[in-house]
Amino acid sequence: MMAVFPTALQAQQSTVASGGDASGSGGFVSFSIGQVVYYTDSGTTGTVAQGIQHAYEIFTVGVQDVKFNFLLSVFPNPTTERLILQAENYDTEKLRYQLFDMQGKLLKSELISTNRTEINMSGLTSGNYLLIISTENKSIKQFKIIKN
Repeated sequence: MMAVFPTALQAQQSTVASGGDASGSGGFVSFSIGQVVYYTDSGTTGTVAQGIQHAYEIFTVGVQDVKFNFLLSVFPNPTTERLILQAENYDTEKLRYQLFDMQGKLLKSELISTNRTEINMSGLTSGNYLLIISTENKSIKQFKIIKN
């Protein structure tokens, strides 16, 4: 007669960034940083938890690899009535400016067709604004604008 015994094997699977060992008067523990598993085991003498205990998120950060052979400037800043956007050595790039308030609301958006573009600010209230210059949905430059 053959007996069947259930067997459970568990292995830790994770990519860890670092780790180590710690010991004290209460015992010894090995730890790792960067685990992607969380498990709690309770018994009559206590509880043991392993894994990360916070949100795991990945953010991509970096500098856009966009190269242009022209300079962008905005003046006067602070402004009261009008803002001049100057593009030196501007060629045939399809540029667009977008003007946002500090709550993220898009106020103006137009194509830039010449080296010198005038943006009318007279109808806007005093405060801070964000001017974003972009081409083909890639941000090239951002300016913080102050309207008095």
